[in-house]
Amino acid sequence: MTKQSLQLVYTILCDDVRLEVGNKISLMGIFQNIMVERLPVSIIKFAVVNHWQGQGRHTTEVRILTPDKNKLVVSSQPTEIELSLGGFTDNVSFFVNVVFPVAGVYWIQTLANSVIVEEKPLIITDVHSLSNQLEEASQAVN
Repeated sequence: MTKQSLQLVYTILCDDVRLEVGNKISLMGIFQNIMVERLPVSIIKFAVVNHWQGQGRHTTEVRILTPDKNKLVVSSQPTEIELSLGGFTDNVSFFVNVVFPVAGVYWIQTLANSVIVEEKPLIITDVHSLSNQLEEASQAVN
């Protein structure tokens, strides 16, 4: 398969995904950042939805890395997708009980055929860290 035979159109993070009548999917609780009361935090459940278009048989995978990109937080099982010419598909990766130990920018990597095709930031912060950042910014302005 050539590199152009598969294209990642978009990636969405959400709390849950449901399959509806007519093979439609409903996304609940779409988000791009997570703010919590305190860290570390365990997120009970969330999903990463990748929308692919192209053709051929491919293997996809989603990984979440620590802010320094040196450690794997969690990884989905590799998933086989097969698209006919001009086809498209949605691949949903569910993650359960994922622990984020510290605040920072985590990285969601989407892979196709063992090659990284996208890195998307996921900011994890707690109320205490955010208030400190706002206070520092306010003092810098004054």
